[in-house]
Formats: sequence, C-alpha cells, structure tokens
Amino acid sequence: MKDLALKPLPGEQIKGPVVFVIMDGIGIGSRDENDGVYMAYTPVLDLLQEEPLQTTLKAHGLAVGLPTDGDMGNSEVGHNALGAGRIIAQGARLINEAIANGTLFSGESWQEVEKRGKEGKTVHFIGLVSDGNVHSNVHYLYTLLDHCAESGIEHVRLHGLLDGRDVGQKSALQYFEPLEQRLTEISATGKDYRFGSGGGRMVTTMDRYGADWNVVENGWKAHVLGEGRQFSSACEAIRTSYEEDPDMTDQYVESFVIAEKGKPVGTIEDGDAVVFFNFRGDRAIELSRAFDEDDFNEFDRKRVPDVYYAGMMQYDGDAKIPENYLINPPVIGRTLGEYLCAAGITSFAIAETQKFGHVTYFWNGNKSGYIDRDLEKYVEIPSDKVTFEKKPWMKAVEVTDSVVEAIESGEYQFIRLNYANGDMVGHTGFEAAVRIAVETVDFCLGRVLKAVKKAGGILAVSADHGNADCLYTEKNGKRVPMVAHTTNPVPFIVKDFGGERRFALTGVSDPGLPNVGATLITLLGYSPPPDYEPSLLEKV
Repeated sequence: MKDLALKPLPGEQIKGPVVFVIMDGIGIGSRDENDGVYMAYTPVLDLLQEEPLQTTLKAHGLAVGLPTDGDMGNSEVGHNALGAGRIIAQGARLINEAIANGTLFSGESWQEVEKRGKEGKTVHFIGLVSDGNVHSNVHYLYTLLDHCAESGIEHVRLHGLLDGRDVGQKSALQYFEPLEQRLTEISATGKDYRFGSGGGRMVTTMDRYGADWNVVENGWKAHVLGEGRQFSSACEAIRTSYEEDPDMTDQYVESFVIAEKGKPVGTIEDGDAVVFFNFRGDRAIELSRAFDEDDFNEFDRKRVPDVYYAGMMQYDGDAKIPENYLINPPVIGRTLGEYLCAAGITSFAIAETQKFGHVTYFWNGNKSGYIDRDLEKYVEIPSDKVTFEKKPWMKAVEVTDSVVEAIESGEYQFIRLNYANGDMVGHTGFEAAVRIAVETVDFCLGRVLKAVKKAGGILAVSADHGNADCLYTEKNGKRVPMVAHTTNPVPFIVKDFGGERRFALTGVSDPGLPNVGATLITLLGYSPPPDYEPSLLEKV
C-alpha cells in the first residue's frame, strides 16, 4: 500500500475525531415557503451556517460525473464523489459513450442476448420507465428496443417499473403511453413486442440493502411467474390504479400482469434472455441475485427458469453481481477509505438500512465489505418497513445514539454518518412530514455537535444532493408535490473544537462534492493525494 501513503501536515498532529455528517437530501433552496429546509425549525443548522469555515458545493451534473449540468444529483453518485475525492464518469455518461461508439452492442453479454433472441427465444427487459436519469433512462430502453427490432429479434417483453420519485408523482402515463405505442408499431411489422408486467418501484422489484425482500418477491411473481392482478395493457393497469385510489402515486402502484384470455403473456421461460436496464446498482442487486444464485433463499422463487441474465452494468464489482453485464461500471480506486486504512486511521461508518450501502458500498467506490476490518467498523441500523411519511423521524435517533457512543469511546479518528430523512421523506411529497424529517435531523445534529465539542474534535456537515429544499412545483396554476431530487447546491460547514484557529478556507473556485475527500484528509492532519480535487481548507 506504498502508493497510498499519506504525508502528515507540518506541526502538531490533529487530536480528537473528525466527524462527517451527511444530511441526505438537504440542499440549499429558495428560502421561502417552497423550501422545506427553510420552513423547518433548524436552530442548530442555522447557528452552524454562521461559522467562518463554510461554503456551498455543487452536487449535480458535471461536478459529480453526470452527462450534463441539467442532471440532478443522487445518493449513489454523491457518495461516490465524496468517497473518491475526484470526479468519476458515472453510469449515464458511460452509457451515452457506449451508445455513441457502438460498444453497447458489441460485447459478449449483448451478443448472447441477441443470439437467444434470434433463435426464437424471448428477450425480456426489466427496469424503471422514466427519464429521471438516476436509476435508468427510458431513452436507453428505446435504443435497446429499436436495436432488437433491427436485429431481427421476434419476441420482446417489457417489465416496466413506475417511478414517481425521480420524476413527477403521477407521471407514469407520459412514459408508458408512447412506449406502448412504439411496441405496437414494431409488432405491426410482424414481430411480437409488448409489456409483460409492471408495478410501482417501492412495492415491485426495486428494494435495496435487504430492507424488504417482499418487494423483490412481488417482482419475481409478476415478471417471472406471471402472478398478479391481470390487465390487457400496462396503461390500463395504471389508469385503473388512479381511478380506484385518487391518492395513489406511481411508486406504490400494485404489481400487475398483462394477460390475454386469462393467460399471462410475459412469463420468463427456459432459454430466454433477461436484461435489467437500470444502471444504478443499489436497487438492482437483489433481483440480480434472485436470477443468478443457485442457493438463493431470501424467498421461495417457486420456479427458476434457465435464462441468460445480464445487468446494464455490474452492480457490485466485489461480489460479481450480476455475472453478466453490458457495460463496464465506473472503476473507482484510491478511495478515501483506502488512503485512511493505509495510514492506520480508525474509522466508523453508520446509517440506517435505507442508506447503509451509501456510507459503505458507494463511499468505497462500489465495493462491498470492509477495506480493513481491523481499522473499520460499519454499523447498520435496521429501517422501519413503513412508508416514510408515517414515521418521518425514521431511525435518526438510533443512528445518533451509536455515533455519540462511538465519539465518547475515543476509538475512532474518523466517523461518517448519513441521516436518510431529508431524502427518503422528501420523496413522499408530504410537506408536514418533510419539515418533521428536517427538524429531526437538526435535533440529532445538535446531539452530535455536543459530543464532538466534548471530545475536542472537528465536525463537518454537508449533503449528497438536494430534495427537501423544494416542496412543490406549479402546474396549471396548482401546486404539485416535488418528489424528485433538486439541482440546488448543498452546504459544507466545518466546526473545529480544537482550540486555536487551525484552518482557513482555500478559496477553491466553483467547488463540488469531490472536493470533500481532500478536505477530510486535511482535517485529519495529512496532505491530500495530488490527483484529488483540491481541499476546501488549509492548515494555518
């Protein structure tokens, strides 16, 4: 690990822990009634925003490796950027490049998919149908469908998941209607292209971190077995859901199956090919395991077809999930965690289930497991299995209890934690719940602040992207809940309880989340690696 050696900064070594708080989904908004962070009671955050060591960071677009500055940030790329210390080309950008240079369809995995399709087997596409560009992008799906048609593949089934989180709450039809039309057009040429199943992303297929395997089981039943409420089309299923429950939003639409004369049209059978076209990993890993693992035991699959399964990307490089994939994922080495372990720095990482993988897997460059178990401790607080507006406080108190205990133990030089509330509750669109979520984070932040002060340590506070900072948009003169992430900047604040003034802002121009890696290394008393984005602070 010689190439990961960090050089200590001159002068006395920093004492006391460096504690980094990630307020997930809490950005800097319009500071009016549309800003859920501004509208919440946040005395601790208000006081911290008066600190001299503070700035704002870009958390979206090019600053975090996305294709354009019109792309909102998300928790995956945000934590990648925080943990990598530099800008990494992310999923959407890599796919754009693969489409442009033709490599999307030239690899071994796609060649096997295409081979099976040309042999008369069905090619199935599973994934999120929206242009949110966080987990997937419907435009990539059109590219896949058109290529199948041009290649002479006769049978295609689409298993579409409704979004309602990264796009409007009830926007599914604007994506599903033109898709159904496109499938109909292709089928008119003598082919057989249609929807097979679907459902809302929070109840069908897209669970993460083992929070609720019933969600994946629902998807397996619908996509693979053809079990579920039957409809003649995906759009009929969506419209019926809206009619039966006017308060229903896309992400919670019940799993459905497309059928003719009572028989499902899209079951997955032996010899078929299956492509999960989501590019983000966290909510794609569990279904991938269900297809790939022979000894899978998270739920009873009932029937396991012998298929060729591939992800748009490999979602977990360490665990090799899935085995087959269309595009190589971002290669992220020399992460902050690797440098700290090489320096012998003890660290503690914690979050509740909904964000646990973000402070571990994504933070460590899309690698699962420990870097050095002797130096690191990862703690997961199990999330409640309820919709988040019902308990907007989530598990923030339990996370805080563990963090305070870790600080008081004196065992850890670096502690990182994620408060999930601002993002997870922000996605629900319930304004009162969003304010409670933000206020919960502020209250807990106050407890962490006191513990860091008592230990004589350093507190750093930021966020991975915005969400709670925008409550609604205007549409036809009416307020529509804003449930997606924002492109707003996020705060970065440092409170040093080490006594004398030890740090000053460096004045980095136009900083973003990747600058945080070098900054944390500086706070820990070391000189950052030369290929990291510049530190926001310098020792004085």
